[in-house]
Amino acid sequence: MAIVDLAIMAINHIDAPTLHAWAKRSVAELSLRRAELNQLNVFPVPDADTGSNMAHTMEAALAEADKGGDVAQALAIGSVRGARGNSGMVLSQVLRAVADSTADSLIDAQTLVNALTLAVDLVDRAISEPVEGTVVSVLKAAAVAAEKSAQHSDVLVEVLTATCDEAAKALANTPSQLAVLREAGVVDAGGAGLVILLECLLAEVTEAEPREGIAIPESVVELEVVFYYHGDIDKLDAAISPLGDSVVIARATEAEANVHIHTSHAGEVIEKAFGLGEVTSLRLEVLPAKAQVPEKLVDDTPRVIVSTRDGELAKLFRSIGATIYTPGMALGDDDIFVGTPRGIELGGAEVVPVSSNVEAIAAISVYAPGPGAVTAMVEVARAMRVDKPSDETVGAILACCHDLVRDGDEQLTILTSLTLDTEQLTRQLGVEVIVVQVAGMRTEIGVE
Repeated sequence: MAIVDLAIMAINHIDAPTLHAWAKRSVAELSLRRAELNQLNVFPVPDADTGSNMAHTMEAALAEADKGGDVAQALAIGSVRGARGNSGMVLSQVLRAVADSTADSLIDAQTLVNALTLAVDLVDRAISEPVEGTVVSVLKAAAVAAEKSAQHSDVLVEVLTATCDEAAKALANTPSQLAVLREAGVVDAGGAGLVILLECLLAEVTEAEPREGIAIPESVVELEVVFYYHGDIDKLDAAISPLGDSVVIARATEAEANVHIHTSHAGEVIEKAFGLGEVTSLRLEVLPAKAQVPEKLVDDTPRVIVSTRDGELAKLFRSIGATIYTPGMALGDDDIFVGTPRGIELGGAEVVPVSSNVEAIAAISVYAPGPGAVTAMVEVARAMRVDKPSDETVGAILACCHDLVRDGDEQLTILTSLTLDTEQLTRQLGVEVIVVQVAGMRTEIGVE
């Protein structure tokens, strides 16, 4: 056995200074890989904040430990008080388990086993319905691996190495356990964060570096990001427009707007929005993977076409990627016309029939080049129930919304010229409300 191996084998426990150093290393590593973890975040809510939440929780733990006293206890207290999000809560329970399993912050092989086993119990108690394919699965795999390894060796590094290896395998297996991960082509974000923490512990003991960043498939999941924004709208537009497409910024006032974007950089979009103003009613949904963009589309040939004489409405449709029909425009086989093509020569273009502007907006918002595009657009338009209020007042709009909404509805879109309180409507109606304000518009309400 090489001398370096003997040196590693001799490190058979973690003491308080080493545990404190691990916390510092973990904060640095989670901060460095925050965006990486955020990109993986599609479950339980695809809000692209797991990396941020775990980093914040670990920072809170370290801040408490920096005050002095028992390091393990301080890390536990700080993390529980500062836990943010589901992933932060799980992390706090792991640190609490470490504190409850140690004396004077000393950790040997058996203490590691006890801590991970207790962490599984604490997390199971904290989560009402644990789901396989998440950080819970990774934590359980780590605990089982530690226990099995400790039956054959009391050398901390050996047990910790086996623990890290099995945790990494469990992480790689999460897409096979959870459909939403499999569809998005990612591993579980919280599980990835836990693997990083375990590898930081191994790196601290062996004085090595954590493994390379967790691989994210090249076809990174694209998300639809929707939120209500208060702040400088022009700055927000300039900041996020290069990060995606189908950008719609529907102004309620000159300082407030509903924002919609399709992006594979959801974490960056959200960080920029929070950095520039106030963000509320944040919602993210996983979009189907985009097909290869046809050469015809690259050449700016029209693909999705609508017909309107309203200038403000035309601006809205252009902002979500549509082309406005002009008299005499030649349509081709690859074009898609959204609307009722009265008096328009289609020239082989396919039609998505809609009877309202909110249906058109919904259909265009799900358009993605490739087979099945028209079918998806037609299904969305047909699934939407549409009505108009009796008159152009807030009271009439609210009454119409109440009449339209049914159990199981997920989203209500209001196309109007009036200024409405989106958050209040969402609370009153019990569904996500999006208000698209267009000057001079007769109000239309659509539910899907």
